[in-house]
Amino acid sequence: MLIKSRVVLTSAVALLALSACNSKDADKTVAAGTSASPAAVAATVNGTAISQKQVEMILKQQASQGMPDNAESRKLIIDNLAMQLIVAQEAAKKGLDKTPEVVDQLEMIKQSVMADAYVQDYMKTNTVTDAMLTAEYDKIKAQAAGNQYKARHILVEKEADAKDIIAKLKKDPKAFEALAKAKSKDPGSKDKGGDLGWFDPRGMVPEFGAAVAKLEKDKFTEEPVKSQFGYHVIMLDDTRANPIPTLEQVKPRLTQQVQQQNMKKMLDDMKAKAKIEITAAPALAPVAAPASAAVATPATPVAAPAAAEPAKK
Repeated sequence: MLIKSRVVLTSAVALLALSACNSKDADKTVAAGTSASPAAVAATVNGTAISQKQVEMILKQQASQGMPDNAESRKLIIDNLAMQLIVAQEAAKKGLDKTPEVVDQLEMIKQSVMADAYVQDYMKTNTVTDAMLTAEYDKIKAQAAGNQYKARHILVEKEADAKDIIAKLKKDPKAFEALAKAKSKDPGSKDKGGDLGWFDPRGMVPEFGAAVAKLEKDKFTEEPVKSQFGYHVIMLDDTRANPIPTLEQVKPRLTQQVQQQNMKKMLDDMKAKAKIEITAAPALAPVAAPASAAVATPATPVAAPAAAEPAKK
């Protein structure tokens, strides 16, 4: 991933600074640290300063994950940084910071930190405007326009069985629930008398959604509806307009969505303008096919989540 988690990046910043220090660099760090105000230094390790800014940076990140800001937390952070600095100093003494592997890793960490810094700067300087939110909201609202349906269905394997059920319903429409419990092959709705709850027909298989949209309230399909799952007999219980939340209700989530869309466009444009030459793409190792593979079968033939009831005023 281009952008790593803030925790990893925070550690990476410290690692980049610490691992690059050799004995000579450590002396420079001490010299720089002595000129800073005492309040800016949280601790020193073998004469090398751990800045208060480092502690605050890590504390801020960990606070977002639930860690309290107290003396114990700060001591734990300082202890961890001190241990990291001790090990980094020893690594520098052995010249490990000059080995090709470490140099490559440090360069990758630097690139990651720089990329993250660019993205954070973009987010700060390219805020989502009300006009952007309104445009995105109008687009989503137009897509969500339409009706929801509350319906029941009975699913069988053979057309003849569906026709037999329809014949029984013509004599007694109230028998639908009992017939669904006795005949339906849909495990998700069978025990509920075929009840599917509220749903948007666009979330159903096309044949099912089209058939429901044509029905009148309290009517059932007088011809079996064939789909990839078998034959359906459908009864419509009720219809209502799709409940659409207001802009204010979805504003936080929508703001994040628009920001991500804008960022993706920025990154895509940046990549399109860059000159990328792949000179040595790694060969893909052949993947052995499994001896046998099970084909997953949907538990419910027309899987659509029941829509939430609109909030009562």
